[in-house]
Amino acid sequence: MFKLSLISLAISVSIVHAEFLHLSRSTQNLFTTYPNIDACVGLPVQYSCENTTVLTNSCCNVVQGGLVLQTQYWNTYTGLECEGQLLPQGSWGIHGLWPDNCDGSYDQYCDLSRQYDPAPSPSTLPNGTVVPPYEGPSVRTFIQDFGRYDLLKYMDTYWVNQGAPNEDFWAHEFSKHATCTSTFDVACYEPGYQEHKEVVNFYETVTKVFQMYPTYNILAAAGIVPSNTTTYTLSQITNALYSQTGAVPYLGCLGSSGTILDEVWYFHHVLGTEQYGHFKTLNSTTPSSCAETGIWYYERTPTSERVVSY
Repeated sequence: MFKLSLISLAISVSIVHAEFLHLSRSTQNLFTTYPNIDACVGLPVQYSCENTTVLTNSCCNVVQGGLVLQTQYWNTYTGLECEGQLLPQGSWGIHGLWPDNCDGSYDQYCDLSRQYDPAPSPSTLPNGTVVPPYEGPSVRTFIQDFGRYDLLKYMDTYWVNQGAPNEDFWAHEFSKHATCTSTFDVACYEPGYQEHKEVVNFYETVTKVFQMYPTYNILAAAGIVPSNTTTYTLSQITNALYSQTGAVPYLGCLGSSGTILDEVWYFHHVLGTEQYGHFKTLNSTTPSSCAETGIWYYERTPTSERVVSY
């Protein structure tokens, strides 16, 4: 009996060991999305748009798209609730990470060989270039191919589309914006580049920077909560966010009179790469589209939200 117990224990240990090795290998596979920054060591360290010398390595510094915006939105429904596509309770949603130029202008769809947006907007660029709709496997499969189911779960929770599948939104954000950010160029992942590595790395970066700004909690802590009966002033909302970020964000409002709050943009210059560098907050370079008073921060439809963990 004792001998059988020892045999059973040995088998159990072997199984656990095998599972641990499998988990270790799987875990190792999760960390293959970073760029190669070996060449960045020893280079001058400067913030984007503030450099006093020419930045010679666009993989080490945000040379193209150096005014970086972390953008969030406040929707009250998704239109796909019946399919389980719900908004995160107690949180704003991710919109994206946008690379404006230092002068406030911006480029879009900068590399059509990495165009994964099934419904490009705009479909024709200002210079007349047509952006063809993408018809291949969705970007969701790119994330799955890298084993990043943890990332996928987070994105499905906080990066939620309205009126279309989440992955269409994600594809749009990468194709329109990330292709115009120098540190997400394919060359930055050489040697050993794997197809779509920079796509997954961009999504990792977007979710990381989003977590710097818990907009819902900041506003709620200042007594500003969604309401269908109470309105707020622009200064109330702005001052609450400024008190925790040290900078004035852009606040976007819908409606002909600009009274329906739906968006916030946080502005930055970045030291180093967008993936791992330091984000310095800046005042918005874009005037708010909100009215000075009577701003509605509407409650969400109760059936459009899900309870989330932080």
